[in-house]
Amino acid sequence: MEHQVALVTGAGSGIGRAVTAGLVADGWRVTLAGRRAEALEESAAAADPDGSRTRCVVTDVTDPASVTALFGEVRQEFSRLDLLFNNAGTGAPAVPLEDVTYQDWMNVVQTNLVGAFLCTQEAFRIMKDQSPRGGRIINNGSISASVPRPFSAPYTATKHAVTGLTKSTSLDGRAYDIACGQIDIGNAHTMRTERMRDGVPQPDGATRPEPTMDVVHVADSVRHMASLPLEANVQFLTVMATKMPYIGRG
Repeated sequence: MEHQVALVTGAGSGIGRAVTAGLVADGWRVTLAGRRAEALEESAAAADPDGSRTRCVVTDVTDPASVTALFGEVRQEFSRLDLLFNNAGTGAPAVPLEDVTYQDWMNVVQTNLVGAFLCTQEAFRIMKDQSPRGGRIINNGSISASVPRPFSAPYTATKHAVTGLTKSTSLDGRAYDIACGQIDIGNAHTMRTERMRDGVPQPDGATRPEPTMDVVHVADSVRHMASLPLEANVQFLTVMATKMPYIGRG
């Protein structure tokens, strides 16, 4: 992988930070994208202390001009892109559906869905024209792409839509040797899931703690997907805390 180039969005924390470290360990050159420069630099330093295999680009994936500039920098620096991990995402406050504000709805849609689409478009433009041709796109879905949590309409709707984007990307990428898969993650231990230890709402109306897993298992799963030759693709992969309420939820 020493000459292959990856781009990770949402790389400043959590899953993005762990995946960046795993890819660097496998020899990838990685561009880290996210909104917070300091967080990106922390992720880069943790993965690549001498800075020889990483670079950081402050990016707002909801802004088409910002996304275009990001991929322009990747093209200028590396002249190619072999892997895009569409990881940037956000959620809305856990409130009844009728209380979701328009602004909260649009913020989640713009980040989780529009951002992934804009990045996929730019990746296509590079991957279809480079030599050797092609590349791989991995979308961060979520188990909410299949089964929702209570009070999660914006997040769940966008993650279902990401599954549709994954399928369309796989189909439309075939002609250009672009493979696309999706990783659906359940209860990886990050700052975002700390609250699960104290209890989160369940479909029966109760509030209960939920188990989590080390985020390194997510990174290892992405590393496996990324390591395959382009003739093979993991279309959908679910990795989750074994005892979390997913199978049989509700």
